[in-house]
Amino acid sequence: MKRTLTDAAIRALEPPPTGRIELADGACRGLELRVTVSGAKSFAFRYRARGSRRTERITLGPYPDLSLRDARIKTDKLRGQIVAGKNPAAHKREASVRSFAALAERYLNEHARRHKRTADKDARNLRLHVLPRWGERDFSGITRGDVIALIERLVGADKPTLANHVHALISGIFSFAMDVDLATANPAARLRKRCAERAKTRTLTDNEIRIFWRRIVEPPIPSAVGLALRLVLATGVRPGEAAGMARSELEFDEHGAPTGWTIPAARSKNRRAHFVPLSPLGRAVIAEAMVLNGGALVFATRNYTLAVAMARLATVLPEGEAGVESWKADPPTPHDLRRTTATKLAAAGVPGEDVAAILGHVRTDVTGRHYDHYRRADEKRRALDRWARILKSIIEPAPASVVVALRP
Repeated sequence: MKRTLTDAAIRALEPPPTGRIELADGACRGLELRVTVSGAKSFAFRYRARGSRRTERITLGPYPDLSLRDARIKTDKLRGQIVAGKNPAAHKREASVRSFAALAERYLNEHARRHKRTADKDARNLRLHVLPRWGERDFSGITRGDVIALIERLVGADKPTLANHVHALISGIFSFAMDVDLATANPAARLRKRCAERAKTRTLTDNEIRIFWRRIVEPPIPSAVGLALRLVLATGVRPGEAAGMARSELEFDEHGAPTGWTIPAARSKNRRAHFVPLSPLGRAVIAEAMVLNGGALVFATRNYTLAVAMARLATVLPEGEAGVESWKADPPTPHDLRRTTATKLAAAGVPGEDVAAILGHVRTDVTGRHYDHYRRADEKRRALDRWARILKSIIEPAPASVVVALRP
């Protein structure tokens, strides 16, 4: 059906009782409007390429997001491609294969998810900070200036660490493209970091620890997520290691209570198995989580979910409680819990080598890399048991002594 389309006529169109209707625009050859039974309206370009008898169709966009005027402009441009001897659909498919989004997907599937522990983080940074701007662009046309402009947006938003991570990610993607013979140059190669990262020093005060321990397992935070965060504070492990804890990684006593946890090398940042002795407080957290979740994973959550939970907590804390003001002024992250544990252990007099062992840090000298493989299990257990007692005294402070004045 052909008729000259107008905005008023399009808005007045009623959806068909079944199927769909297609209206060709009498004022623009090849442009058609499709209306479905649900009432959705969209523009398309229908054409026949030179030398072909087959009719092809390209979706232009939904109405009214794409106006009638813009749909006609797009259609005129596509007809121009046909006059130049091009097939618009084939050109679009080729452009899709050459898009940065397609390159990024190959990078994630063929490199990051096979070789990087931070593959999920790469995917998230791409989705949030890169693809919205570059997704449909031909990656061969992305210049050094484009890279600098994208990174500077993050620097301008006061996100220096994120800016450097995105910088490294972009460089890694183009290095991958060169390795698989898709690109001949890396626009981010030898590009200096645009800003210096600030060393993080955030630790929780005792008041903030009390707030955290009580409220992190209350709605709107899912209990399992809150318990995983409690375990980070109780043990000093990395948030991602806690989030991915599997029952098979735990050791149990004869009563079925967890007593130790070995983070396998495959999940450890330094690719070494890391033994974590469980204090009574750590055991209680894990036991509670296992009651909530009967699957192979203890918490069945992700590192990103832990970060979201910490950020959400800052938005629901009531005013007036001791520690709330400082929490909201500088909301802590899951990694700040780990830093708090390390700081409190050092303040309690635990030797630095024992704190490092609890954190899963490894010595980088020759002796540490090749010879000293002592697990320091006993030292770690004593330190974590001591931390559990300190943490419990913070969470459940003893009531103040009541002094009664005696009459003489």
